[in-house]
Amino acid sequence: MPLGERHSGDKSESRYCGVETDFDDDMPNLLSLNIHGGFDFVVATLMDPNYRPSLVDECTSRSTALPFAGSDLVLTPSQWSSHVVGKVSSWIDLDSEDETLRKDSEIALKQEIAWASHLSLQACLLPTPNRTSCANYAKCLNQILQNLASMQLWLRIPLEKSEDGTDSKNPDFMVDRQIDSWEMWNSFRLLCEHHNQLSVALDIQSSLPSASSVARWFGEPVRAGIINTNSFLTNARGYPCLSKRHQRLTTAFFNHSIQIVISGQPVHSAVGASGSRADNNVKDGLKHPLKSYLDYVAYLYQSMDPLPEQERFELGYRDYLQSPLQPLMDNLEAQTYETFEKDTVKYSQYQRAVAKALVDRVPDENASTVTTVLMVVGAGRGPLVRASLQAAEETERKLKIYAVEKNPNAVVTLHSLVKLEGWEKTVTIVSSDMRNWDAPEKADILVSELLGSFGDNELSPECLDGAQRFLKEDGISIPSSYTSFIQPVTACKLYNDIKSHKDLIHFETPYVVKLHRVARLAPTQPVFTFTHPEFSTKASNQRYKKLRFDIQSDTGSSLIHGFGGYFDAILYKDVHLGMEPSTATPNMFSWFPIFFPLRTPICIQPGTPLEVHFWRCSGSTKVWYEWCVASPTASPMHNTNGRSYWVGL
Repeated sequence: MPLGERHSGDKSESRYCGVETDFDDDMPNLLSLNIHGGFDFVVATLMDPNYRPSLVDECTSRSTALPFAGSDLVLTPSQWSSHVVGKVSSWIDLDSEDETLRKDSEIALKQEIAWASHLSLQACLLPTPNRTSCANYAKCLNQILQNLASMQLWLRIPLEKSEDGTDSKNPDFMVDRQIDSWEMWNSFRLLCEHHNQLSVALDIQSSLPSASSVARWFGEPVRAGIINTNSFLTNARGYPCLSKRHQRLTTAFFNHSIQIVISGQPVHSAVGASGSRADNNVKDGLKHPLKSYLDYVAYLYQSMDPLPEQERFELGYRDYLQSPLQPLMDNLEAQTYETFEKDTVKYSQYQRAVAKALVDRVPDENASTVTTVLMVVGAGRGPLVRASLQAAEETERKLKIYAVEKNPNAVVTLHSLVKLEGWEKTVTIVSSDMRNWDAPEKADILVSELLGSFGDNELSPECLDGAQRFLKEDGISIPSSYTSFIQPVTACKLYNDIKSHKDLIHFETPYVVKLHRVARLAPTQPVFTFTHPEFSTKASNQRYKKLRFDIQSDTGSSLIHGFGGYFDAILYKDVHLGMEPSTATPNMFSWFPIFFPLRTPICIQPGTPLEVHFWRCSGSTKVWYEWCVASPTASPMHNTNGRSYWVGL
């Protein structure tokens, strides 16, 4: 039974809650008890825990079936696939110094995963690796992954990190053996070559590491959060509940499609004042012993705020890589125009900026006699023309508009709009590239919406340099300036998606993407700033910036897959527009962040600064970016001479 429905468009897997069970050779009964108890799936041990390959006589093994929990026929294929996550035997230790145990573990691991794959299970839970060494475990698993169909393998990792270098439960634990379970996962993942079918099931402990340490896991491929009953507190009525920090973590899991699994034995007396409680999830008169824990998790899910309209719109774009637009080389399609035009917040900000500029330009006493010349360069299908006319009406200023647009298809729509709205006396349509047009007069105000996700990545500087020749010396440009920002991120999904192309080009291409399953490891820092108008004859649009990021010390080690990029623009005076996280314009969806990938992820240790270099380069026909990491480990230079990605002039 789903935990709750927030919205019909919410397809999050985290609506479902599972339960970890012990071995039971009566799989139909095990599944029935737990499904009728309200859970959606079971994490079930597939093999009799007493089985050891070395104890089976070789002759007998040829005629005897392996001790699995029933044949594949005891459940329907859809039951196996939809309601069962396999669990590999917990006794397995592939890095044991005991050779017999190691060999038994290798054989059993292959047998159990082969059986789970035969059953078409969606996922299989693997035992936690050995802390001191996991090389043989990773080697065996990597061999299996090479031939595995579509099943996900969930590596069980405890969510723990000692904050002071000691283990509070073990006074003899040495300072130089500080626990950080992320290190265990990272070693294993690197040995398995970042395989996209290897993911994480986090074991949630009763105490949690620091918030920044926990946050880095949201950039990793975490599929499940296993909460043991011992991690629950007890409320005044004797029912289980979670601490505030555990509640926030569980809610964050829901928001990232991470499924919850309840594990362990009941340790709370979840009985109401009357001694019993009416319950629909009852089988043979018995309530599921873990039902009160499920009820609490469902309560947390149902208490979440509904997704705002903007986020519902963006659901399908989460972590979906898109190549940036080439607005000078390509003409936009009607559907792209329509999407941008729906962003009412953006045009409301433009209207505010134009209104302020008009008031500053023309005093009240001259409002009825002075006509302001305003040019919209890159007018598209007319939303900025409309916003400018509304600003003129609001401020009671007279306006003359030139709408300059190079796309002949959009010009058709502009003519239709002007005729429909009766703007013929106010608006002049110019079908031309703004860089080549000879204006009949100079403008008081120049308005454009040429910004990309990284501010200047759709060639706003080059376009406005070409257009500012028909702006008066004291004229106003809207926007007046814009700055790009970057920050290092863990983004395992994006890295794997790019890696799947198996070429250099995709690793040297910045992508527009709605960042979701990422860990932002440090605050953003400014990169390139452009100001308009720029009348200096020595000005160049080439840029270079060296940046140093300090990762918060209690985060622990992290793996950097690339950089999230954003922009913030000043339209006019105090009217700004942007999506840099700390100052983002609310409810605006015209831009998603940009992602600059790294060919090889960089592992950074606590207290070690990250030194990054970014260049904006230009030639006679194109503009491109180059980037690299210089410290703590040098990366290759990315996109040298724009060999993989450029924006055409």
